Amino acid sequence: MADSATPKPTPANFPSLDALAHLPAWAVALSGGADSTALLIASALRWPDKTHAIHVHHGLQDAADGFAKHCETLCHRLNVPLVVVRVQAAHASGESPEDAARQARYKALSQALQSNWGGAVQHIALGQHADDQVETLLLALSRGAGLPGLASMPAAVTRQGVTYHRPWLGKSGATLRKALIDIGQTWVEDPTNQDTRYTRNKIRADILPSLEKAFPAFRQTFARSAVHAAQAQSLLHELAEQDLLQVGNPPNIQALQKFSDARQTNVLRHWLAQENMQASAAQMEALLVQVKSCTTRGHDIHIKVGRGFVKRQGTVLRCYN
Repeated sequence: MADSATPKPTPANFPSLDALAHLPAWAVALSGGADSTALLIASALRWPDKTHAIHVHHGLQDAADGFAKHCETLCHRLNVPLVVVRVQAAHASGESPEDAARQARYKALSQALQSNWGGAVQHIALGQHADDQVETLLLALSRGAGLPGLASMPAAVTRQGVTYHRPWLGKSGATLRKALIDIGQTWVEDPTNQDTRYTRNKIRADILPSLEKAFPAFRQTFARSAVHAAQAQSLLHELAEQDLLQVGNPPNIQALQKFSDARQTNVLRHWLAQENMQASAAQMEALLVQVKSCTTRGHDIHIKVGRGFVKRQGTVLRCYN
């Protein structure tokens, strides 16, 4: 909390939130960390009547109750309506605790909007910034991701009727922390952020400082590359939609065979995504080989894709989960 010697904060203390100005109302996803704390204060100062908050209590560590208390105290001071949602993010076999917590968090945020404020709030504001964007891009590169991964995080995306906004993707985390320090505002630190066994933390602690030393403008240039990847992916998506109309849904095998391998891959990934299936590079390569080889009535296609299968049924391909 700001002390009496600290000037009263104003929206000018923080980066612009003009990207949210057209929205009727939103809820800040408030973890209590520096980024979301800055976002909540900046939002509440400029649009007190539009700003709400949701805190997801994961219960993953002893400090979780302290995070919730910080959020409650802050929202009370700012007169921001707050909803605290408790979740238990048990991870499935082969899924990391981080991924499980992330999925649980998005589900909880969506459910909180549906259950509160009379359904008047359909937007979530996230405090993710340029450092988070770089981390996401580096993680995608380390995994050999395609264009969807290299596009990193979009400034706005709609999932299951809820639109998530990231107004500060062009600002560094240091900028947000400085804004809080300047107004005397504290935040909570997640103890796991210092654990370099987690890949994101290792990137943050070891790689980002080296990048900043070698390439001072790396946040801007990396972000530009992510935008280029997003634009290219958008074009591929449009082409896939047109090609799926041409080959049919489910896809006709002979129609697929008229396309190049790259175009087959693009339309098949698009089709699989509509079926909630995602093929690895090896699975897609195996599927292409089978499609190319399918020249007789008796040729069988049966390829494992994700948790299901793609099989030949007459003249077309079909998915089975």
